[in-house]
Amino acid sequence: MTSSQDTKSGVNPWFTAALLLMGNFMNLIDVSIVNVALPSIQKDLSATPTQIEWVSAAYVLAFAVGLLPCGRFGDKLGRKRLFMLGVSLFSLASVLCGLAPSIGVLIGSRALQGIGGAMMVPQVMAIMHVIFAPEQKAKAFALAGVIVSLGAVTGPLLGGFLITADINDLGWRPIFLVNLPVGVLVVLAGMKLIPRMSSSRTLAIDWWGVGLFALTITLIVLPVVEGPLLGWPLWCLVLLALSLPMAVLFVRRQIALAAADREQLLPVQLMRDGGFMSGVTIVLMHFSAIPGMFLILAIYLQTGFGFTPMQSGIATAPFPLGIMLGSWITGRFGTRHLTGRIALGAGLLVIGMLYLRHVTGNPPAEMRLTTLAPPLALNGFGMGLAISPLFQMVLRSVPDRIAGAATGGMQAFQQVGAAIGIAIASSLFFVQLQSGQDNYAAAMHFALTYQVAVFTAILLVLGVRTLVVRRRQPAVAA
Repeated sequence: MTSSQDTKSGVNPWFTAALLLMGNFMNLIDVSIVNVALPSIQKDLSATPTQIEWVSAAYVLAFAVGLLPCGRFGDKLGRKRLFMLGVSLFSLASVLCGLAPSIGVLIGSRALQGIGGAMMVPQVMAIMHVIFAPEQKAKAFALAGVIVSLGAVTGPLLGGFLITADINDLGWRPIFLVNLPVGVLVVLAGMKLIPRMSSSRTLAIDWWGVGLFALTITLIVLPVVEGPLLGWPLWCLVLLALSLPMAVLFVRRQIALAAADREQLLPVQLMRDGGFMSGVTIVLMHFSAIPGMFLILAIYLQTGFGFTPMQSGIATAPFPLGIMLGSWITGRFGTRHLTGRIALGAGLLVIGMLYLRHVTGNPPAEMRLTTLAPPLALNGFGMGLAISPLFQMVLRSVPDRIAGAATGGMQAFQQVGAAIGIAIASSLFFVQLQSGQDNYAAAMHFALTYQVAVFTAILLVLGVRTLVVRRRQPAVAA
């Protein structure tokens, strides 16, 4: 079994964390850099609105499907090994994206990128969960929050610069090719800096569970992406209806494996942990709001108001800068007031999204780079306050032995939320845009209603969770 003792190699854990987060940074920057490039990709490859959705959704879907099994694969095959393989596959897929001759090839390569990301990302949080002492984990997760913000701010700026520079007439393609040198550096340095950790070679992989899990997520995401723009044909409704029995079958199989004392893909121990399950539900909701917002914001600014990719990237920079500030502040609280900090962040996000909805729905006569700065900075600050305590709340009671499964499960919920959020927000945006008005302000105003509703719902879930915890453990603070 993997434990913190297995990781002793004379390497400072902060050096290891920095390298792991560099790999995660490559994944994060790819998500944000693509949003800025979507209008250019749509024009260059003559893509439809649905195909543009799939440039983002294909990655998120493959990522979400792979996270949970790859978390378990890391427990079995070794987290260092799977991280290195994931970085290598991600880098190769990035090259294929950069060379894609058609929108179909690009979407397929994005799915391959998602698989590579799913292989490496669960290992990042699982290794950090093990190598850091409990009193250091708050600072480590706060550092992860800073890396999230750096990826978010660097992606649009770097993407805008690369597209505007039009290196060798390659247009948007360098945004993917830039991952190659980063991936090579991470692999070479990882051989030295990432400690070799013992693995559970006898751990059996639940392949039926893998199939049921993948099928459940696909049955949810596919119709949600395609349905709104196609007018919700019958096949979309049928697939959505089938997702529920598939989910039930998956859970029943995990319970049966636990009863037989066999390893589960998503351990029943986690599913019976109310703190973990309520936490991942909030994770799903929280991360369903942000990716879709940035996808439609890039189209709103570039296609609706004539911003260049570089200008679009600069205009959205206040959001990740706000995350950096919020992450720095929340990291100073350690493990204290987790629920309160998450609630404060969600409350600020409700206010910030209402503010952004008003500004984008009632834009000034001349849209400037600074027009969206106040609401985006407020939203980023709220998200920064919530990220670290949210991850801590989900993982604080997880044993090291199933850290891979727990982090894989948490991030799977996160990416399922992202896929659903991208589909819902972009569908609301494009449906309104195609209603004959061609009004980008009205479309943005309509789509951002989803974000407001999500963070309001999170506040309600946190309130219910707090009441339940206090009723069961009146002497313990939520």
